[in-house]
Amino acid sequence: MDYFTIATILIILSALFGYINERFLKMPLTIGLMIITIIFTSMVVLIGQFNDTLLIREKALITQIDFKAVLLDVMLSFLLFAGALHTNFAQLKVQRWPVFVFATVGVLVSTCLVGVSMYYVLGAINFKIDLIYCLLFGALISPTDPIAVLGILKKAGAPKKLETKIVGESLFNDGVGVVVFLTIFSIAESPTGIIEPIKILELFGVEVIGGISLGLVLGWITYKLMKSIDDYEVEVIITLAAVMGGTLLAQQFHLSAPLAMVTSGLIVGNETVRSNAMSKITETYVDKFWELIDVFLNTILFVLIGMEMLILTFKIGYIIAGLIAIPVVLICRYLSLWMPIKFFAKRLQFVPKTNLIMTWGGLRGGISIALALSLTDAMERELFLVITYIIVLFSIIVQGLTVEAVVRKYKTIG
Repeated sequence: MDYFTIATILIILSALFGYINERFLKMPLTIGLMIITIIFTSMVVLIGQFNDTLLIREKALITQIDFKAVLLDVMLSFLLFAGALHTNFAQLKVQRWPVFVFATVGVLVSTCLVGVSMYYVLGAINFKIDLIYCLLFGALISPTDPIAVLGILKKAGAPKKLETKIVGESLFNDGVGVVVFLTIFSIAESPTGIIEPIKILELFGVEVIGGISLGLVLGWITYKLMKSIDDYEVEVIITLAAVMGGTLLAQQFHLSAPLAMVTSGLIVGNETVRSNAMSKITETYVDKFWELIDVFLNTILFVLIGMEMLILTFKIGYIIAGLIAIPVVLICRYLSLWMPIKFFAKRLQFVPKTNLIMTWGGLRGGISIALALSLTDAMERELFLVITYIIVLFSIIVQGLTVEAVVRKYKTIG
């Protein structure tokens, strides 16, 4: 099956499922698509017990798609740029230090807490897994997913200060989380099981600082180019070129493309650039174009996530481990946020129950699944893939459907 055929099938399914959701379910798009796709895939599996023609074809479709490459190397840059473009830069500037700590220290603490907790939990249910592999799981499940949470928070009417903390953390902790994952992955693959501290610092420096620096340069160049002309069509193309060209540059020089795209998106989207470089019609077209890109890629992504269940090995032990992991991951996230929130609460006015809302609103999505798919068999890939999938399903469907109620209950400070 060629790439055009695969893309066509995915777009047709996305359009069909999106229509069903909008016409009948009326749920948030990402949640509705996930539920409909899972129901569809389950029906295909059920029908396959009597006639496996459709099941074989759907499995063939999924196995030909490199989910990790499609998401991490292509889709993620577009989605993060679109998310950053519409983030309130003024609020993010005010909340920059808590967002920075949540996205760095929070990810590291969560990685360690989840890894150690799962090491003992899995051991208690007769899965003897090396600690380093449990830490790998901690790294891949700790980053929250801005793709999943952005639309839900806006619909919930979350206070701007709270929305900025959650969205800002989610935008930046993807890049940090990937770097932490790659670092632990390198240690796990090392014959001696160790890696020199200088190599870890080098990886962090090149990936994180290099990625942010590239984003600053891209944002500045994009701003200067847009300021020098007044043609909304060309200016939209310039933003698209910045994302695609910037992603290629980041991949070429081993920099963090997610952090580069978030940084450049924040620069292009801030009020100063908008007022100095964009006419009203340009601003409208840039916003609408990236909103359309965001929705389009989201529909395909969540249909893909739902269909990924076809390639998983659902053993009873794996399912039990996944169900136990749900509260473990939530508790570890709560604990990883507790100290930073206590520290910054003295300096910045926080919405009541910020920790609870950020814990429940920190949804997991495609990034965690993509990283889990990159594990090797020796790293207990099948087990951690099923656990990750169960957590992502719970996160998007259960947390996603209830986070609005949680936000509305506690948003007493705007």
